[in-house]
Amino acid sequence: MTASDAVPARIDTSRPHPARVYDWWLGGKDNYPVDEELARRILAVDGTVLRGARANRRFMHRAVRTAAEAGIRQFLDIGTGIPTEPNLHQVAQGVAPEAKVVYADNDPIVLRHAQALLHGTAEGSTAYVHADVRDVDSLLSRAGDSLDFDRPVALSLVALTHYLGDDPDGDDVYGLLKKYVAVLAPGSHLILSQVTPDLSPEAIEQAANHFRRSGTPFFPRSLAEFSRFFDGLELLGPGVIPVYGWRPEQVDVATQAEGIVPVYAGVARKP
Repeated sequence: MTASDAVPARIDTSRPHPARVYDWWLGGKDNYPVDEELARRILAVDGTVLRGARANRRFMHRAVRTAAEAGIRQFLDIGTGIPTEPNLHQVAQGVAPEAKVVYADNDPIVLRHAQALLHGTAEGSTAYVHADVRDVDSLLSRAGDSLDFDRPVALSLVALTHYLGDDPDGDDVYGLLKKYVAVLAPGSHLILSQVTPDLSPEAIEQAANHFRRSGTPFFPRSLAEFSRFFDGLELLGPGVIPVYGWRPEQVDVATQAEGIVPVYAGVARKP
């Protein structure tokens, strides 16, 4: 069990951070007043965010379990966020105790909690690297200390891509995804979820404006724009679908009655 030995920057409590805003929505305590303020402002204009955060978390559990049951034994989770049990490694190692998991995030507060991410099974391994998704080579190099990229890996970027722009001179989110997928061995899986304006356009536009005014870029994407992330990959059934509907369990079916969740989800396999 290892954590990155990089020294993170000082935690900036003057500006909200998406991981800490998300933590507040999930009922966590690892956030600051500036994060709570933004979380409450968004909740006031988009009443779906609390159930969306919970639905998104359950999607991660189902997708990781699906990958592990398909034989994947290595997992790279980028944009990990603040630990909320059950964590990804607990789900993966619950299916396959020998599974290896690497978490990556660039928020210094997540590094504070790295040890909570590292309590895995004796048979498997868990590691944390403090790295930014945009720094592909560095992140993959450090993840490679624990993972063998010649063998299949499940790569998850859950609720992350909507914080990245698609301008080729900026974040180039589509180019980033292609770089990550290119290094994955055949049989690897890509696990994604993303906020969409398709299902609740006015509320999502207001929420996006709050994010942007706080200094956090935010890019909701349509079904076609989200589906583009899976170009060249084999989508697992039921394909790209609102997050509640991706291989739902009983709790997901029951909570659909609460209303829509404007988030798309999908899992694909590299042929």
